[in-house]
Amino acid sequence: MRVIDLSLPIADGMPVYPGDPEVKVKVVHTYECHTWQLRQLSMGSHTGTHVDAPSHMHPGASTLDELPLERFFGASRVARIEDPTWPEGRGLFFADSVGLECFDRLAALRPPFVGGELSEELERALLGIGIVTYTGLQGLDRLPDGTDFMFYGFPLRIVCGDGSPVRAVAVVEAETAGLGINA
Repeated sequence: MRVIDLSLPIADGMPVYPGDPEVKVKVVHTYECHTWQLRQLSMGSHTGTHVDAPSHMHPGASTLDELPLERFFGASRVARIEDPTWPEGRGLFFADSVGLECFDRLAALRPPFVGGELSEELERALLGIGIVTYTGLQGLDRLPDGTDFMFYGFPLRIVCGDGSPVRAVAVVEAETAGLGINA
């Protein structure tokens, strides 16, 4: 099997969506003074690679802590706009930018989650029907075409959470991935 890290690193001063809180990572305890190291993190809930709960864009909709863990992992596949069909019962990831023109197809399939470069309008529409979204992913081009892989993108268990940074990981079986681990 091959493990593919799809996550952006969290770093002090990293780029954020305009208007979102700045990311601050500060060392507050050091080995020299405390015999351990500890960092203070300050960032928005939609920093870097993250998952969006329906409550992100819809008042009263499900929050992260209300969604079962099964909503954040599962069999997945790369989808392309030009593909005549998309598989049912899988998470779908788009390596290319996609917009509202894909909503009807996605709404009919009801995937457990959708990820990639999603327009704000598409993200809002998907969240409106309870489909969680993943954005800020990197390396989707390293995923296999035409075959399933397992995706894992667990959020922090934030009470009333509208979103959370995740460590997004794809696990590709050996026969489709070659050998080794790719971080």
